[in-house]
Amino acid sequence: MLRVRVASLSRYLLHGQLSTRGCLGSRAQTLSGVIRNSTQCQLTSWSSQSRAVHTETASSPLDASPPPVTPLRKQLKDEAKKQKILGKKKKKNANNQVVDGWELTVGIEIHAQLNTARKLFSPATTSFNDDPNKHVAYFDIATPGSQPIFQKETLIPALRAALALNCSIENVSRFDRKHYFHWDQPSGYQITQYYEPFARDGRITLLPRDGIAAEDGDGVSVGIKQIQMEQDTAKTLAQPGDVNWIDFNRVGVPLIEIITLPDIHHPATAAALVRKVQVMLNAADACVSGMETGGLRADVNVSVRRSHDPSARLGQRTEIKNLSSFKAVEDAIIAERDRQISVLESGGVIESETRGWSIGSTETRRLRGKEGEVDYRYMPDPDLAPVIIGSDLVDSLRQGMGQLPDAEVDELIQQFGLTPKDALSLVALDGGKRIEYFWNVVNSLAERFGADSGSPQYLPGFQLAANWILHELGRLVSDRSEHAGQDLGFTEDGECHRVPVRHLADILLYLYERKITAKIAKELLWAVFRRKIPDEYPTIQAAANQENLWFDELSKDEYAKLALAAVEGQDEVVKQFVDYKKYPQGKLMFLVGRMIRLGPEESIDPKEAERIMKAVLEEKLVPAIKAQS
Repeated sequence: MLRVRVASLSRYLLHGQLSTRGCLGSRAQTLSGVIRNSTQCQLTSWSSQSRAVHTETASSPLDASPPPVTPLRKQLKDEAKKQKILGKKKKKNANNQVVDGWELTVGIEIHAQLNTARKLFSPATTSFNDDPNKHVAYFDIATPGSQPIFQKETLIPALRAALALNCSIENVSRFDRKHYFHWDQPSGYQITQYYEPFARDGRITLLPRDGIAAEDGDGVSVGIKQIQMEQDTAKTLAQPGDVNWIDFNRVGVPLIEIITLPDIHHPATAAALVRKVQVMLNAADACVSGMETGGLRADVNVSVRRSHDPSARLGQRTEIKNLSSFKAVEDAIIAERDRQISVLESGGVIESETRGWSIGSTETRRLRGKEGEVDYRYMPDPDLAPVIIGSDLVDSLRQGMGQLPDAEVDELIQQFGLTPKDALSLVALDGGKRIEYFWNVVNSLAERFGADSGSPQYLPGFQLAANWILHELGRLVSDRSEHAGQDLGFTEDGECHRVPVRHLADILLYLYERKITAKIAKELLWAVFRRKIPDEYPTIQAAANQENLWFDELSKDEYAKLALAAVEGQDEVVKQFVDYKKYPQGKLMFLVGRMIRLGPEESIDPKEAERIMKAVLEEKLVPAIKAQS
């Protein structure tokens, strides 16, 4: 066999050009179509004066801009419509977590991009939003003669992640080569830590509030076999006409792979685990981003066996690759479980294979036969020395970990009386930035409440802050808003560019003190969001003064007179409050609505109007009706 020249290899790796001579000649015609329809990547040539192996390079812009990104919500809706037309709409199942007579077993491999400035084995910058192929070093594309140089700073976020997941840190770990060929892996192998990972034996506890299946009761503990560092692959951008573009910015970006034990037996619990891991990695400042932006991906291993014999061996597992949402994790497991059960019940055999999943699909699809360890030909990487991790570094990182999500959720529930759902949402949203914003608003309100801000009388004010930060801020950029999809601009230090802490705290203070109505408060929030405050009015107080927005509430006597006016001509409605079996709340709110329409709306508090109307009915009108009967 003739030796392939470096120039030929370079033309193949960089430009997809295959030599027609030598041992490849017989395959040239067969492969030409594949090469013609495969990866197209444009990289600028490096300066001839550069001699450094690890030199970051920039590429010229691609000739055609990539197609616009379709939002995930629209993808799901379009796919659901397509499936409905094809008659493949998913069957609704009140309890799709179990199948009688069968036991499901799931293990998960989670790949998370680390929060680092450099790639794992080259000094090229990690990039997620820049133009394609702007941050590529020689080693990233396997240029002959280039060598991997472990960037030690990438180890820090990996260690934080391992500590957050209760893993033990290994003093010595080593890198291995995992051999396989694909266009997104230029070297023909991935550097990982198969044999000696840097962390082992972790554990994560899932509680009902995390969204586990009801069948798991009060909670489930999932073991983590190991966490290993490894390289990410290049990003493939599919184009029309069976053409793929390759962005090498992502190749070599440091990942951690979190491998769980097969301790999960319900699809909802699997999705809950991935969701909780994402929240924990964000809280530990270990992960760049979440599933919604591609910073975290999950592979699930699924098997089934008969439930009448728990001592029997686990069934043959299949792997579903690259699941990119929590819903996809649950739906793909359900589909694959049902497929395996159907195969076994019909007398078939489950094959060891890798399967795929598409958004909105109802079944998994075969990708390829499962490659085993022998096929990957794992071997120690001869170019990389062992990684030695000192106990002093681990101790220092452990002491600086701060509060993890479970403890913070407990604090929100106990201190502010939030529901578990609201507390979890606050902690999880915006990669942990929204909860920092919440604490800043709470601190600002506490300063305004004064020295006794910790007394129970101010608790509704803090609960109001949680409700607004969760819901009212979300409405500013919801699908129904003209500003749908815009970024609120939360920052790492708990500020918000579109709704600064000081402005929201002022609005909430005036609302809590009933100096403004909820309607006016929401109008002021929109004014802040649209920058009318501070562009036209320097402060919330100035806006309320100039526009006469202060709440001049009716007196109790005025409320009572308005209530009596509202019930005039509504005798049949009033009679429903006499000898009722269930209190007619709907009729009460109907009468309150009449009160608000009859009176000066800007001077009426709906809650106070409801209280007065209820009192007028119970103390005056109902006794009068009973006296006449």
